[in-house]
Amino acid sequence: QVQLVESGGGSVQAGGSLRLSCVASGRTFSSYRMGWFRQAPGQEREFVAAISRSGDSTYYADSVKGRITISRDNAKNTMYLQMNSLKPEDTALYYCAATDRVLLSTTAGNYNYWGQGTQVTVSS
Repeated sequence: QVQLVESGGGSVQAGGSLRLSCVASGRTFSSYRMGWFRQAPGQEREFVAAISRSGDSTYYADSVKGRITISRDNAKNTMYLQMNSLKPEDTALYYCAATDRVLLSTTAGNYNYWGQGTQVTVSS
């Protein structure tokens, strides 16, 4: 098993930046393909980005392409989400997730480990 803890959320104005971190403990971090999801109040959890075990492959939701970058440092057991040019519609609770079941996936149900989330609030 792996335990995931997110940090780095906060409140920023539109156009600002934040970097989220997800620290993993337990089983070898590099064994997992990782993803970021977000959930706004009253909405379903939605895919943001995913990264392969080595970090060589990444995938993004269309809504964040060009503004958000996912990365990982397996030596530090940490995954990152660099978010630039933030918009009010990016406001949500952001979750990191891990899967040892499938290849890169945009589907929340394919991830078997989740963090507790970190809040991102973007004001206009």
